Amino acid sequence: MISHRSRHCAVELDALPVRMGQIRRIVSAQLRYWQLDPLIEQAALGVTELLSNVHRHAQPDKLCTVEMRLLRGRLTVSVHDHDPRLPVVRTADPLETCGRGLALVAAMSESWGARPREGAGGVGKVVWFTLEAAVAAPPPPHPTAVRIRPAPIRVAALPPAVVAAG
Repeated sequence: MISHRSRHCAVELDALPVRMGQIRRIVSAQLRYWQLDPLIEQAALGVTELLSNVHRHAQPDKLCTVEMRLLRGRLTVSVHDHDPRLPVVRTADPLETCGRGLALVAAMSESWGARPREGAGGVGKVVWFTLEAAVAAPPPPHPTAVRIRPAPIRVAALPPAVVAAG
């Protein structure tokens, strides 16, 4: 679902590895549509980390909803799942290959957090992060014509040849 007025987009999916690339493409396309191209890398990375956590840890299922909302110069990306356990940032050993997702989200975002899911039975949680969004100026309503005047051509006169009298 995409709401143009409030700049809101939501996608429901199973957080499976085969879906990660699709969600990154959806996030990228939506941010391009909103003219927020500079946020694409951060938002795609953040949503991938949050979905990876749903895939690894969420019980009883992997069903979740990814939401993006642009409001007052802030892009909020959130992932809702059915597991009520709130995530915990942990310190990963330097040689570990996983366990850094939330620390990465915290480092690259303006703010982040997790809260129990409200409504819809109150089961689950929401994990979110925000990015500052410099809102692009809207395009002009009509294409503007630009008149290009050719610059005057200036030719430097060469001095007349001096003929030696002989």
